[in-house]
Amino acid sequence: QVQLVESGGGLVQAGGSLRLSCAASGSISPTYAVGWYCRSPGKQREVVAIITSGDTTNYADSVKGRFTILRDNAKNTLYLQMNSLKPEDTAVYYCNYDALRGNYWGQGTQVTVSS
Repeated sequence: QVQLVESGGGLVQAGGSLRLSCAASGSISPTYAVGWYCRSPGKQREVVAIITSGDTTNYADSVKGRFTILRDNAKNTLYLQMNSLKPEDTAVYYCNYDALRGNYWGQGTQVTVSS
């Protein structure tokens, strides 16, 4: 059974940093793409950053230059390094694995950035 467990969210002041982690367990390989999404109150879930199967990274315009998506295949863990955080980054962040066997989501981790 595939399970994605996120951690690393919390409350941080504007300008601060957080590192989100998403640990994957179960038979999840091969994957087409892995990524991070977020949902703010009153909004739909939207993409933050993605790594494709060819190791190409794509970022939402709003986070370019501030966030970095990283994948450690040996640990089956996906990371999102978030720097220079802004109040508008406040959201629930979800990791996603789009794999041959299915599309999987983590439970979400809350990130709150205070001004």
